[in-house]
Amino acid sequence: MSKLLPDLYVDTIFDIDLISLKSKGIDSIIVDIDNTLVSWESEYASKEVVDWFKRIKELGFKCCIVSNNTKDRVVKFNKSIEVYAIHRAVKPRKKPFQKAIKLMNTTPGKTVVIGDQIFTDILGGNRLGAFTILVVPISKKEFLWTRIIRKLERRILRKIEKVS
Repeated sequence: MSKLLPDLYVDTIFDIDLISLKSKGIDSIIVDIDNTLVSWESEYASKEVVDWFKRIKELGFKCCIVSNNTKDRVVKFNKSIEVYAIHRAVKPRKKPFQKAIKLMNTTPGKTVVIGDQIFTDILGGNRLGAFTILVVPISKKEFLWTRIIRKLERRILRKIEKVS
């Protein structure tokens, strides 16, 4: 059960205290796209998301998108933010997370994994040994499989407290 619990639970990426992460020794960010950064229907990063990526770069963070989505989706989204990116990741498998760590030349202990799904992002990040942050999904509209998984996630969410 502990592998399913995030270290932090927030509403959005904008609620994450980046300075606090830096003070914990974190230098790298692995982040999901769909329903974490934008709704899965949005092809491109919003201005706010682009600005967030500018800020994390200014603070010296390295970043890699790790998405289960297609190459076309990930490449299109990444055009405006220009970070490392891994598509068709098959999260929560360790391999894509390990590849991201290698691309960013860091270690799991210096990495945060940010995502909206417990059974992909949080489980994968915890299996890696990274600090994990769960965000509330941006959109309620989701694929059938994700809706089924969300029912299981709700049981786990009752056990954790969101930071406002």
